Amino acid sequence: MGEALQGRPGAVLLPRGAASSHAELPACKMTLTTSSTSSSTSAPSVAQAFFCLLLCIPWGSSCPPSCQCTERAGAKAVLCSSQRLEEIPKDIPRDVVLLKLDANSITRIPSNAFRHLSHLQEIDLSGNAIEKIDRAAFRGVAAGLRSLDLSGNRIRSIPKEALLALRAELRLANNPWHCECGLQELLWEARLDPASLRDVTCHTAPRQEYVGKPLLQVLDAGANFCGARPRSTDVAVLVTMFGWLAMVVGYVVCYVRHNRERSCGHRERLGTLPGAQARVESTSTAL
Repeated sequence: MGEALQGRPGAVLLPRGAASSHAELPACKMTLTTSSTSSSTSAPSVAQAFFCLLLCIPWGSSCPPSCQCTERAGAKAVLCSSQRLEEIPKDIPRDVVLLKLDANSITRIPSNAFRHLSHLQEIDLSGNAIEKIDRAAFRGVAAGLRSLDLSGNRIRSIPKEALLALRAELRLANNPWHCECGLQELLWEARLDPASLRDVTCHTAPRQEYVGKPLLQVLDAGANFCGARPRSTDVAVLVTMFGWLAMVVGYVVCYVRHNRERSCGHRERLGTLPGAQARVESTSTAL
């Protein structure tokens, strides 16, 4: 999309640092020309020309210094490819539709990095050095984003909450992925670009036999990285139940033993009483 905007005739290419308010320039030039050719050089005319010049200065929608901004049919693209950027620029125009940040040195996508870009539809972050993506990295653009390219970075794992809320088509190829349950769930639930699925490869994995293989191939072979979690949960439940059962059995045994000792002691005390001895002797005489 960015190349199309640059190559098509009629596209407006704004210089770095320039604004999108170029439509106001003809009116300003005409006013300045009228003021300079007037026979009268009164103070109001100079003030009017100065005020018009201020209107032509790009205050409202500037382009980041290391980027180029193009616009066609109201769709604005900000092109920041190969500019050695180490972080996402702060002064991106709010009405941008396409944002290209590929081939830079960005290492992290922080929370709310694109929250103010409500019109954003496509983000290209391929070919960077991204290692960490915060859970709320794409908050604010989830509804409108259509394409997100994270291929060719250094991503080993990513919070699935950061991507599952997106409706965008994702490209995650050529990253040193650690194949585990979160990546498996992401593969099942997110919208991944089908053409890039074969390049989502296990750089590390719980079992050595999976290393170096495409994740899709590993899963097709019957692997289930989320299978260990339910088993460990079941074992914990069984251990807990066995512990409770042992406590109940121990309590019952102690209760029965205590009652038995208490009954024997009661009988011994009754045998030492005088009335009880007399009844025992009379019973013996009668017999």
